[in-house]
Amino acid sequence: MKLAAIPLRLPWPTPALLGWLLAWLAWQSLRAVGLGDGAAFAGGLGVGMLAATWVQGRWRRVLVLAGFPLVVLAAGVAVPGWGWALAAAALLLAYPLRAWRDAPFFPTPDAALQGLAACVPLPPGARVLDAGCGLGHGLRALRQQYPQAQLEGVEWSWPLALLCRLRCRFARVRRGDMWREPWQGCALVYLFQRPESMARALAKAQAELAPGGWLVSLEFEAAGLAAHARLAAPDGRPVWIYRVAPKPGSTSPHAGR
Repeated sequence: MKLAAIPLRLPWPTPALLGWLLAWLAWQSLRAVGLGDGAAFAGGLGVGMLAATWVQGRWRRVLVLAGFPLVVLAAGVAVPGWGWALAAAALLLAYPLRAWRDAPFFPTPDAALQGLAACVPLPPGARVLDAGCGLGHGLRALRQQYPQAQLEGVEWSWPLALLCRLRCRFARVRRGDMWREPWQGCALVYLFQRPESMARALAKAQAELAPGGWLVSLEFEAAGLAAHARLAAPDGRPVWIYRVAPKPGSTSPHAGR
């Protein structure tokens, strides 16, 4: 088994403590080899940022990333102004404000899409898109259901897109705007957004997906279209399944019931 495939399931706040410790050790090690406080601070911040990407939950990620700079500040170590500017920019780079308007970082839970393939069977090689894929949790859940599908992901944050590409080598992951990226040619589009963006997602699906295409949303319902089906994730959250209505007299190009 590859190490990257082993999920980290450490009770909170253990991940935060480990992230802060690793960042602190990196900072002290870089200072010990002769780097200045500013450069060493940047190195420790980079380690903390990497540790934050493996933590689930928006505020926990913020705490992991912010912990190291706060410890340095409390220690009274002299860090140049650009170092603190770098710390402020790190969170924006990892999760820019534009992405927060769509959906704060909440990963798709394990097995959240259990039963989706039985409800929405797709032929081998069908294109399946995770719109706003983050670190790839949704892509991994989709792969459990559609191991023979052509999985794709689009993510606005370039650090998250890069890490997702490394974690999900089975999928084609690109950095881009999910609202500008075309959905034409996709058999199914999956998203985990927020209630305010569901009307826009439904309109895009109806405009760009072929008749008979599928839109799947974790937790949030798309008002204006009756759901084809509703599943329940292991934690009780609903999985809403919508189908773009075929034109009268046409035959859907996608399999499904």
